[in-house]
Amino acid sequence: MIHDRVSFGGVLLAIGTMYLWLVVFPLRRGEPWAWWAIAVSGIAGFLSFLTYLGYGYLDTWHGVATLVLAPIFAGGLILTRKLAPGRAGLPPRFDLRSRDGFGRALIVASTFGIVCAGLTIMTVGMTRVFVPTDLTFMGVTADELRNLNAHLVPLIAHDRAGFGGALVSCGLAMLIAALYGLPSRSLWQALAIAGVTGFGTAILVHPAIGYTDAIHLGPAVAGCCIFTIGMVLAIPSVARDLGGRGRAEAAHPGSSLRSE
Repeated sequence: MIHDRVSFGGVLLAIGTMYLWLVVFPLRRGEPWAWWAIAVSGIAGFLSFLTYLGYGYLDTWHGVATLVLAPIFAGGLILTRKLAPGRAGLPPRFDLRSRDGFGRALIVASTFGIVCAGLTIMTVGMTRVFVPTDLTFMGVTADELRNLNAHLVPLIAHDRAGFGGALVSCGLAMLIAALYGLPSRSLWQALAIAGVTGFGTAILVHPAIGYTDAIHLGPAVAGCCIFTIGMVLAIPSVARDLGGRGRAEAAHPGSSLRSE
């Protein structure tokens, strides 16, 4: 449960970071894809609360928080829709032959992997609850846990399914931002913060609790490596963004540029 809850907290920080960037930059500029990114990611996150139907445990505090946040989120979507009307359209192409273009492709691949991982974890949480490495680490069987306390497995399932749903929500926000967002310092920073908080907590909690099975940790470490390489390769586009701003400021020293 420590393993799932620490990871869940890191993913929530990543989601908040991406939503903040989407609202402050592309949505404020009236880019429709930003509104859709928040809508799709948020709806996926809130709907994941219904996974409690699969494990039979309704966390009342979780339910109250959802009931409080859902209307605020829905109201925000309704009020901001006029800022970015229309459809998102197809994402712009980026040159895979260039260093930063290939880096961006790696970021897209890793964030898509986050979505797939979230769907997998959410499904496991609603059905089997444990993967074989979990039971090996604990040295017990699922039946033994049920015999110990009938509510223990549903509680663990609740944490696991909730973590999976948060991963889906986070992965969608990062994926859409990586696909549609213009290369900029702010986008790179938002993805970097989300990656550090998300991957960092999910991976580092394992050695902290002694759960270091290579099969279990492998996908997360691989995804983190791909994401990190992509972020490093994408740095030239950030440098060009900063260079362009510097030249514009030199040419128009009295102007006020909106920084990203």
